[in-house]
Amino acid sequence: MSLSATPLFAAIVGQRVLVIAVAVVICTVIFELIRRKHLMERYAILWLTLGVTLLVLAAWKGLLTTLSEAAGIYYPPAALFAVAFLFVLALLLHFSIVLSRLSDQNKILAQRIALLQHRLEEKESGDGGETKDKSALSEPSPT
Repeated sequence: MSLSATPLFAAIVGQRVLVIAVAVVICTVIFELIRRKHLMERYAILWLTLGVTLLVLAAWKGLLTTLSEAAGIYYPPAALFAVAFLFVLALLLHFSIVLSRLSDQNKILAQRIALLQHRLEEKESGDGGETKDKSALSEPSPT
């Protein structure tokens, strides 16, 4: 019985083809989102890294086998999905950092707008009060 005829080999090849297809689809979608200006380049680099890494690991069987054995994973396609999971985890961490930074910037901007609005209201009420005081000083008193 040859190795190519075993059901396990066919399943592994089928999974590799599926992962290669998924990686190509990820890269294609990312390029399309960049082209349509729906995704900024700095975030696209992370997603493209994920797609290219999946593609390289799925296409280069020796590298995936070596990495999976080093990690103690006996089924190489499971190692591929573990790598993908780690990338997604890194993306989530990155987006959490970006979200925190944007939240802080939003709070600072809201405070600055409130201060500017307060100064504008003080200036408007101050100008109105000064014109009344000036008119009272320029008119002679009735006594």
